[in-house]
Amino acid sequence: MSSPRIDRPDLPEFMTWEELEQLPEEIAGQIELWNGRVVWLRRGPAEHQEFTNLLWSGLRRCAREEMTADPQQCWRVHTETNVFFGRSGKSDFVTPDFLISRCLPDAYQDLRAADVQLVGEVLSPSNTQTDMDDKQARYAKAGIPWYWEVTLEREKSAIAMVRAYALETSHGMLPPGVHPLHPANYLLTGKWSPKDSEAIAIDFPFPIHILWSDLEF
Repeated sequence: MSSPRIDRPDLPEFMTWEELEQLPEEIAGQIELWNGRVVWLRRGPAEHQEFTNLLWSGLRRCAREEMTADPQQCWRVHTETNVFFGRSGKSDFVTPDFLISRCLPDAYQDLRAADVQLVGEVLSPSNTQTDMDDKQARYAKAGIPWYWEVTLEREKSAIAMVRAYALETSHGMLPPGVHPLHPANYLLTGKWSPKDSEAIAIDFPFPIHILWSDLEF
C-alpha cells in the first residue's frame, strides 16, 4: 500500500481498532492490525499507486461484463480497503492493494475475509520477501480463494509479472512426524508477462481478460 510520507509517531506495540480510530487519518491509514499488533505499511513509489489503479480499472470492467452476462452475479472491485478477519471485531485486519468481493447486502458494511474472493498486492522495492510471505499466510489462513502478486520492473515504469495463486487447503504426503507450517497455502496457477503474453487471462473468480496495453503507465 502506498501512503504519504510523514514521520511515524511512537506508538505502543499493540492497539485496538478503537484506539487506532483516535489517530489522525494520515497515520492510521499507514497501519494494519495483526491480532492487535501494529504493523506499518511500507511506502511505495508513484508507480505503485498508478498500477494499482490500472489493475482496479481492468478488473472492474471484467466484473461489469460478467454481471451483464449473468445478472444473478454481483461483484465489487476495490483498492486499499480494509479486510477484517473473523466474524466480529476490527482489531485484526489487512489492507490489500486491490481486491474482489461478493456484493454486501447493505451499504457501508465492514468487509470480512469471508466476503472476499481475491486479494492482490503490488510489490514495491521496499517490500521484503518476509513481508509478503507473512501477509500471504494471513490471507491463506483466512480462506481467501485467490491471491495475486504484481511485480514491477526496476528500470522502467511497467509491470514485469503478474502471478495468480489458488488456495490449497490440503497438503501432499509428508514424512512421518513432519507437518506443514501453515494449514492452508497458495499454489501458483498462472503467471503473465508482457514479454510472453498479450493479456492477463484467467477464468476465476470470473472471466478476466486485461490487455497489457490497458496497463501502461
